[in-house]
Amino acid sequence: MAAEPLPELAAVHWRPRVDAGRLRRADALWTTITVAHVVPFIGAGAALCAIEPLAAPVTLASLAHAWVIPELYAQRGANVVRAKRSCAGVEAETRAVGLLGDLVGHEARELHASTGLVLERAGLGAWLLGPAGALLVRPGGRRVLCYCVGVNDPELPRADRIAHLLLALRSDEHGFATVANLAFSGARWRVRRRLAPAMRPALDAAVCAARRLDTEASD
Repeated sequence: MAAEPLPELAAVHWRPRVDAGRLRRADALWTTITVAHVVPFIGAGAALCAIEPLAAPVTLASLAHAWVIPELYAQRGANVVRAKRSCAGVEAETRAVGLLGDLVGHEARELHASTGLVLERAGLGAWLLGPAGALLVRPGGRRVLCYCVGVNDPELPRADRIAHLLLALRSDEHGFATVANLAFSGARWRVRRRLAPAMRPALDAAVCAARRLDTEASD
């Protein structure tokens, strides 16, 4: 438990505080939602094909729906870390990157320079922080939760926004996950396919960090 819970928790007082158990339930709920969307379309397509082989185009359309709907959810999840246009000038952005660099280690600075995301290992998993969202790779590296969360100041440079989120995460990780809005939870490969190519190495690094967390926990 954090010594000082995030003040923003007061704005979402009805939400139960997130912990590892609630994350597992969220994963199970999203899996159930995905299955509920996919199975009826696959079943309908198979039934049509069995009843009337000439209905193959309808069958293909049904299977396409079964594939597209989870992909749209994954796209919404990946969008939380999509780079947003900044209102700050170049000088302010450069200064903000320098301040952010003081908060993280050398590897995290290099990763941010190439991907725009900051990697932070914590109790719930490996986090990737962007200016307006975060990805949480659960221990083991197989599951990714995508959160919408940001700083309500449009004038702040992107790196300053990340720094604010990083400090909030370090202050109260469970509170941070409670305040943030869950946009998607699903398989790593679904999210990775929908990320911008430049951001994919950050997810790969987070997966490695999450696997190390799983190994350390088992030891």
